[in-house]
Amino acid sequence: MPVVLLLVRLLLSFIFLIAGLAKMADLAGSQKALRDFGVPEVLARPLGIILPLVEIVLAIGLVAHIWAPLAALGALGILLIFCAGIGYNLARGRQPDCHCFGQLYSAPAGVSALVRNGVLALLATIVVWRGRGSDSMSATSWFTAWPLIQQIAFIAAVIIVPLLIVGGWLLLQSLRQQGLLLLRLDRIENRLGQAGIIVAQPQGEQPTHGLPVGAQSPAFSGKGLDDEVISLHGLLALGKPVILIFTDPNCAPCSTLMPEIGRWQRSYAGKLTVALLSHGSVQANRAKISEQRITRIMLQNNDEIDKLYDIHGTPSAVLIHPDGLIDSPVAEGIESIRTLVSNAVHLPVWRRRLPVLAPLNAPPETAAPVLGTLAPDFSLPDFNGKSVSLSSFRGKPTLLLFWNPDCGYCKNMLPDLQAWEAEPPQGAPELLIISSGPIEKNRSLGLHSPILLGGDSDTVKKAFGVDGTPMAVLVDAQGNIASALAEGSFEVLALAYNTQAVNDAENSSSHADRYPKESEPLEQR
Repeated sequence: MPVVLLLVRLLLSFIFLIAGLAKMADLAGSQKALRDFGVPEVLARPLGIILPLVEIVLAIGLVAHIWAPLAALGALGILLIFCAGIGYNLARGRQPDCHCFGQLYSAPAGVSALVRNGVLALLATIVVWRGRGSDSMSATSWFTAWPLIQQIAFIAAVIIVPLLIVGGWLLLQSLRQQGLLLLRLDRIENRLGQAGIIVAQPQGEQPTHGLPVGAQSPAFSGKGLDDEVISLHGLLALGKPVILIFTDPNCAPCSTLMPEIGRWQRSYAGKLTVALLSHGSVQANRAKISEQRITRIMLQNNDEIDKLYDIHGTPSAVLIHPDGLIDSPVAEGIESIRTLVSNAVHLPVWRRRLPVLAPLNAPPETAAPVLGTLAPDFSLPDFNGKSVSLSSFRGKPTLLLFWNPDCGYCKNMLPDLQAWEAEPPQGAPELLIISSGPIEKNRSLGLHSPILLGGDSDTVKKAFGVDGTPMAVLVDAQGNIASALAEGSFEVLALAYNTQAVNDAENSSSHADRYPKESEPLEQR
């Protein structure tokens, strides 16, 4: 029995030590967990600091032979308080994150957490009951025999080593979160681009070559893919600014840019003349543009025009004023060319403060449906098992929201969503929620909008380009995609309150002006 009691004390000590150190490493999370359990804000802040300190003191006391029963009594009291808090929240249908071990482990405080704390409370009771007298064995007799300097070194190691382990784990988690943040920034850039807001190249990256701004543009003339004559004089005769894009059929970034070049030629035809100066054969160039309906492509014999404009690589571009003068430094690379086009047609430009590199082994981004195309239809069960399809909501704009009741971002957004439901803005869309998880958790959300179960299905998520929660997209009254995919609570709520977007979605006739005709190919950035 003495050996068993010693092992129980050491087990409880280890658990309380890890819990205390982990909470100390994430005090903000500990304070938030207390607030989620219903502790008032005025108490949650100091208790979030006191609790991990008490757990560490109890862990040390459980090891000491003399203090073990008293420390076990304190541990029993804390565990009973934990059980009462979990039971109270379960009775109200709530499962806040326990944050029992800080960022090392945090899960919804459900029945399993209640049972776990109950077992630990039983072990603490045994130590309180049998921890005195002959049944108690010292765990520190070997320690007290050491010289004082060795005792101090050992205590320091016991404290510092776990802190280093926890700190290293937190560093790895921070690097992982940074990688996810970089992916989200890349997706935001793509969606800004779909809205016509181009991401500019960071300052200080202008090339040192190219003709100076204000210089006379060198004249040129050559043959196009259909043997037509293309010249600078003919391009300027249209009376609009001219962008010359230097490309090559064997250039991978050039191929990536081709769909956008085709869109620029069609969308900005009234403001801008876009022409391509390429190398290679007619067949090679025709293969690159066959699906993009790009016009005004002139083939160089060698690189004579590249030399005239001091171009050192592809893709590159330069803006020429209608009077024939160079109107911009040479733009090199996809992002710089996008910025050049944006400035030329006076679109807004979002300037990136720092260059962003995609993390290694990043998963491929799921393609979202293109604006103006028919939303993918689907059928999913509601709470009663009845199959409900997206097409049944036609006739009024619908905000399609992808949800997960266990998602922390969704939990934080839930009160705002409930407030939007209670007092929707005038002209607000219908809300249709696609959620994962069991029926009970979704019923407890307290939402009145229809909730369809099937958020775990990859088929529906992939059809809409969804790779996380919360995410949403607006579908117009005719069943067409009426917005870019909103990601995160801020974007989702902004879309829900954007009555102008909803009005545009409700007036289906406006789509004819906003989107390409059915006969036109649709490109996605």
